[in-house]
Amino acid sequence: MSVVIDAKDLDLTFQTNDGPVHALSNINLQVETGEFVSFIGPSGCGKTTLLRVIADLEKPTGGTISVNGVSPEQARLARAYGYVFQAAALYPWRTIGGNISLPLEVMGISKAERAELIRKNLELVNLTGFDKKFPWQLSGGMQQRASIARALSFDPDMLLMDEPFGALDEIVRDHLNEQLLKLWAQTKKTVVFVTHSIPEAVFLSTRIVVMSPRPGRIHEIIDCNLGDDRPLDIRETPEFLEIAQQVREGLRQGHSYDD
Repeated sequence: MSVVIDAKDLDLTFQTNDGPVHALSNINLQVETGEFVSFIGPSGCGKTTLLRVIADLEKPTGGTISVNGVSPEQARLARAYGYVFQAAALYPWRTIGGNISLPLEVMGISKAERAELIRKNLELVNLTGFDKKFPWQLSGGMQQRASIARALSFDPDMLLMDEPFGALDEIVRDHLNEQLLKLWAQTKKTVVFVTHSIPEAVFLSTRIVVMSPRPGRIHEIIDCNLGDDRPLDIRETPEFLEIAQQVREGLRQGHSYDD
C-alpha cells in the first residue's frame, strides 16, 4: 500500500481577537491507501481541524503535510477527495439528483454522463429511485446518504467525513454504519472519519487515532484488527470490547487540562 496522507510535526495556531489559539501540535500521521482511519477525542481537541487541514480548508502554521504526494491545495484542485459534512448540506431547491449532479456540472461533465453517475451513486447508497425527490422529502439518514453519494459522484480516491452521523438517532446511525462499511468494502476508498462515538470508531475503522485536547495532539494510534466481516453483533464480542476499552483508556489518559 502507498501513503496517501503524510503529516510531519504539523502545527496550527489560529490568530483571534483574544490572542493566539493553538489548535494542533506536533501531529505525525501516515494514512495508507484503502485504510479506514477514525479520529476520536473530546470536543475541541482538533479532530475536525485536522480533517480540514487535509482538505485544504485550513492552512497549517508549522510542519508539513502531503496528500497523494502533493500539497493539500494541489490535491484539492485535482479533486482527490470527497468531503461529507456534519449536516447533509443539500441545496433545498435542487432535487437529490440535482444535488449529486452539482460537482459534476462544475467539472463540465456531459448531461448523459452525469445521469449515469447519479444513477450509479444513488445505487451505491441504496437511494435508487429518489433522484427526483427534494431533500425535505427525505429523512435525516437518507439526506446523509445523498450527501455521501454527492461526495462520491466524481469518483475521488478518498472520502473525508466529519461526524456525518452524529445528529442521527442510534438505530439510524447503526444502519448507516453498516451501509458505510459495505460501501467502503465495495469501493476500496481511503476513508478518514471524525467521530465522538467509541463504538462507531471501533466498528468502522482499521485504525483509530485518539486525540487529546488543548492543543490537539495524537495521544495514541490503535489498530482495529476485527477483519472485513463486521455484523453489528460483533460489538458484543470480547475482541471488540477489548479495543473499545483501549480507546476509552486512551481518551481518559489524554484528557488532561493541565499545562
